[in-house]
Amino acid sequence: MLMAKKVIVLILVVFLAGTMATGRSKKAKPLEEGFVLGGVEGKLIRSDSKERLKGQFDFGNTDRWFFEFASDVNDSTGRIRAGQRLALLPSSSLENMTADVKKRTNADYRLWARVTKYNGKNFLFAIYFLPMSKAAEPVPSNLQEPQQQAEMSINEPNDILMIPEEITGELATGKIIRTGPLGKSAKLEADFILADRTAVLGRRASGEAVLVLDALGRNIQRISFRPLPCQALEQAQQKQSEQFEPVRFKIAGIVTEYKGERYLLLQRAARVYSHGNFGN
Repeated sequence: MLMAKKVIVLILVVFLAGTMATGRSKKAKPLEEGFVLGGVEGKLIRSDSKERLKGQFDFGNTDRWFFEFASDVNDSTGRIRAGQRLALLPSSSLENMTADVKKRTNADYRLWARVTKYNGKNFLFAIYFLPMSKAAEPVPSNLQEPQQQAEMSINEPNDILMIPEEITGELATGKIIRTGPLGKSAKLEADFILADRTAVLGRRASGEAVLVLDALGRNIQRISFRPLPCQALEQAQQKQSEQFEPVRFKIAGIVTEYKGERYLLLQRAARVYSHGNFGN
């Protein structure tokens, strides 16, 4: 009888262990780098400025914004579940979005964005957005009733809000046209692609990562960007960690601006070998 009880207990332990393992295996995996969200619905949420999420990328002192998904989104390998929140990366589109939300009756949006992955976590680089609510009506200055605003139609026949052709083209090709010269203090008119430039990875006094364009001995202006979390950055940081001296990379990526500071979303970072012509 005692032996039978031990066998039953053992079977229960094995069953429970298998159930727990199955539960862990069903945990949603992150989406792949480069996946494009095409008009998903959700809510724009600002985090508490004192909130520090363990394991998240350090954005410094800037405010944190998240997008809460209204429905599940999945690609061939991963899934984002309804109600899950992903951090929005600093960008000119995010700056426009956070300015727009102040004018709305709620923070519901339809979002177009690129998905990045860093240390197993997903982030969103906003490309375009459409508000899902009408603008908040101003308080009337007299006793007359304010005029009723027409409801916005979004993604319906004869929409009053249509996605510009340059945005749909960007989603299809990934091409972003640079619209102005690259200077240290000039205000960016639009995001643009920076390609075939040499840069080194470093850190600011505060400990934040920084990408500095390498002049390679030429007397030209040195320009730096705060890199955004993505696989290309993670791989470049891994290569740099294996070397004592600064590693030069041939880079390509999207330059954007958020609240007066420039950021770079790397698309490629290939190590450059000097063959003895330079320091490494």
